[in-house]
Amino acid sequence: MVSGPESPMSGSAENSSSHRKIAVLLGLVTFLSFTYFYEGGGWNQNSRFDLLRAIVERHTLQIDAYHENTQDKAHFNGHYYSDKAPGLVFLAVPFALAARPVMRVVGIDPESARGELALSYLVSAGVAALPAALAAVCLFFLGLKFGTGSRAAAFGSMVMAVGTPFWAYASLFWAHALVGACLLFAFASALKVRESNHARGDFLWALAVGLAAGWATVTEYPAAPASAMLALLALSQAWSRGAGARWRVIAGVGIGAGICVIVLLGYLHAAFGSWRPSYSYYDPSSFSFMQQQGYLGLTYPHPDRLLKLLFGCARGLFFASPVLLAAPFGLWALCKEKTHRAASATAVAIVSYYFLFNASFYWWKAGLAFGPRYAGAGIPLLCVGFAVAWGRITPVWRWMMIVAGACSVFVALMVVSTTSELSMQDSCPLLHSAWPSFWSGHMALNQESMLTAAEGGSSAQFGAFNLGQLLGLRRLASLIPLLALWGVAALAWRRMNPDHPRHI
Repeated sequence: MVSGPESPMSGSAENSSSHRKIAVLLGLVTFLSFTYFYEGGGWNQNSRFDLLRAIVERHTLQIDAYHENTQDKAHFNGHYYSDKAPGLVFLAVPFALAARPVMRVVGIDPESARGELALSYLVSAGVAALPAALAAVCLFFLGLKFGTGSRAAAFGSMVMAVGTPFWAYASLFWAHALVGACLLFAFASALKVRESNHARGDFLWALAVGLAAGWATVTEYPAAPASAMLALLALSQAWSRGAGARWRVIAGVGIGAGICVIVLLGYLHAAFGSWRPSYSYYDPSSFSFMQQQGYLGLTYPHPDRLLKLLFGCARGLFFASPVLLAAPFGLWALCKEKTHRAASATAVAIVSYYFLFNASFYWWKAGLAFGPRYAGAGIPLLCVGFAVAWGRITPVWRWMMIVAGACSVFVALMVVSTTSELSMQDSCPLLHSAWPSFWSGHMALNQESMLTAAEGGSSAQFGAFNLGQLLGLRRLASLIPLLALWGVAALAWRRMNPDHPRHI
């Protein structure tokens, strides 16, 4: 099964002009694939969009004017607040402020129902799709760093982007894509610490680790342990270079993380007058399990839930994306190389943490979702091993990975084109709802919007859509522009002729 590396890359090759062109192509294709679909509203995204509107339109953290469109909300001193960590919304504020005057110039009132719909699409593109596309580019360069060829690195990036539930998360105003991207950026920055050959580089790359990992926690509270692991990885990369390098890394990570801690604690104090997480302010009648089961719904990892999160038909990652079965083998192969052992161990630890966290949560199916949503932020780091696996197996196994990859991409396409918010009660929503809906041409099924009922929140015209539908295409034909984009990208890739392949 295992062979030598496909095409080891030197440090200079990693930054070659051809690889930069490939990276740009990957970034464009993945970003356009993410933004091709607008997934509509729901409790999770509405809670965040309500906070964004409250900040931009009313200059407050209270969502009283909008709270009726979601049950994901905190209640404190007679006012309603989003129950979510604020990182995604804070990052969306500049996008919203920049978009509003542009919308007025083109004749759209940003506070009309049509304007709010456009704004929700734009901010989703800015803070979910864009970081996710940049994560795909980052993953490509990480593949090169770990000694794979361009084909392996690019294949790994595309698998993560459009062959896993990460595609769904990148098309929704949810936090998982941003958190996963931040953790991957912090991971890559930590590895750059090892390559630094001067004091300024030590500090700046460590600062990047602190900011990226810290913002992951500002965006989702459960990211805190993963962020701490990445801080330790950065320190380990400088450890052998003496006390000076260690202290520079500690200072950089500390300052970056400290800024993020100040932002998060400042928000909690401004909203609730304390530093308790916003999830602790639910009404007693809402999500009672959060108060009755362990700490905010967390108990201990349940083996049966863990198996279902990995292989189950309802939420199993490997059921939805069978191609990812290769990723653990790649991480294991990477762990056997002394130079990359710490990086591989950290990736494994973070992915394991997320799945154990998800298996510990009372509401482990995560409501309406595709795949193991609470473990979704770990998908990019799991995919670090995918390109490595490709580069170390025989051509026969590569063909099997291509087939598995095609199946995984089809499943993800099937879900995002119908609805990414799959039923929690259905024992196998991929087969029972997504499959028949897709082949019958029922696209963009979610007709909930991010608006309140008074603004048309229950109107179908403000629900999900894809860009093909906006062009007048219907049913499966609405996917033709996306497939054409992929075809053009494949031709461009072939013209680049990376690694001059003669065989798989």
